[in-house]
Amino acid sequence: MPRSSTRLTFAVLATGAAVFAMLQSLIAPALPIVQQELHTSQSTATWVMTAYLLSASVFTPILGRVGDLVGKKRTLVAVLTVVALGCLLAALAPSIGVLIAARVVQGAGGALFPLSFGIIRDEFAPGDVPRGISNLSAVIAAGGGVGIVAAGPVITALDYRWLFWIPVAVVAVTTLIALRYVPESATRARGGVNWAGAVLLSGWLVALLLPISQATVWGWGSPRVLGLFAAALALFALWLRAETRSRTPLIDLKVMRLPAVWTTNTAALLFGAGMYAIWSFLPGFVQTPGSAGYGFGASVTRSGLLMLPMLVAMFLSGVLGGRLQPVVGAKALLVTGAALGAVACGFLALWHDQQWQVAVVAGVFGLGIGLAFASMATIVVGSVPPEQTGAATGMNANIRTIGGSLGAAVTGVLVTGSLQPSGLPYESGYTHGFALLAVFCLAAALAALLVPAGRAPRPATTVRGPAPLPRQTGASGRVR
Repeated sequence: MPRSSTRLTFAVLATGAAVFAMLQSLIAPALPIVQQELHTSQSTATWVMTAYLLSASVFTPILGRVGDLVGKKRTLVAVLTVVALGCLLAALAPSIGVLIAARVVQGAGGALFPLSFGIIRDEFAPGDVPRGISNLSAVIAAGGGVGIVAAGPVITALDYRWLFWIPVAVVAVTTLIALRYVPESATRARGGVNWAGAVLLSGWLVALLLPISQATVWGWGSPRVLGLFAAALALFALWLRAETRSRTPLIDLKVMRLPAVWTTNTAALLFGAGMYAIWSFLPGFVQTPGSAGYGFGASVTRSGLLMLPMLVAMFLSGVLGGRLQPVVGAKALLVTGAALGAVACGFLALWHDQQWQVAVVAGVFGLGIGLAFASMATIVVGSVPPEQTGAATGMNANIRTIGGSLGAAVTGVLVTGSLQPSGLPYESGYTHGFALLAVFCLAAALAALLVPAGRAPRPATTVRGPAPLPRQTGASGRVR
């Protein structure tokens, strides 16, 4: 593919992935306004986030597999169209029920991550693949930060509905450009979709993530939470059995057992726990009024500006990671990224009296996120056969999301477990939460040390003609 076409293709992929990443965090600061304007309760308003999380968890691996089978460009265009319709429905939503339904539709955009990584692997020159994956990972990581930073100014200047109107326009234009200029890869997986496996995968993901996200409302020991956890365990066992027996599994468990893949996924689970919890609780910390004995009484806009160093650092370190990977290896970058997250959370637990301290910690954590995101995707893509790229990277994103749900839920218990008479959390709740997140990130760094050292096989590139049979990764799953 000519370099100019490669750049245009990357711009399309980056725009779509960035919009989805923004939608993950963009609405969070606006939930109190949504609750007020749509006349609903706080617990119901949180379903705006929960529905999106559950939908993305289900669609990401399934549509990643569909893209491997029927064509990544075709699936990419379809997913972008669905995301645009979901944003349009959200912008026009007259009630909280319609808004929640719109968020379910938007969740299909989770497939943009594995589809984009697969297109880069199939269409870019082998030497450009690691850099393309790192740059796209940087955009994805920064997209979540942009959502946190941009929400306040958009809400203040316009209205919360513009958090969806703007993505409608951007995604619509991106879809038209993708339809015209993104090439359709000739690399296809064989077989079909294991729909029994897809249903079981959806079932155990929902049964696991739903009680985690709602446990603070329902109670950790409530029959609903315990029953759903039991159902998740049973459905997970059935899913493993169905995938093992299927001739065309949705997720090839042999690939998932490769040393480079399972160690990277373990690191993703633990690092996701720290990352999403920081995104969820650090803005609330700085918005707490000083009368609570901590916090700065920051507005939504001002708290977003304190997160700006994280956004800048995420993007720069993600781009830099693509340049460093051929020199030091993706494993070293993953270890370094997780370790920086641990250092940032540790410092935040001890020093948070001044706004500059929070800004510095946010920047350090952003460096860690950028390096970790870029290296995780590089390791997984370099370790699996081409026809498994979508499903494998989709599952990695899902595992990171599961970790984020766990981290946010556990941190929420620590933060809100004991409240002041004013209803605000005690400072100790936050410090204990940040300390726990440091432990999660440190555990992610230790898991990353288990990633086998070595050089990944060069990704196959197919431009014309039938796809050759992929060369399988060795049993060691070694990745540099």
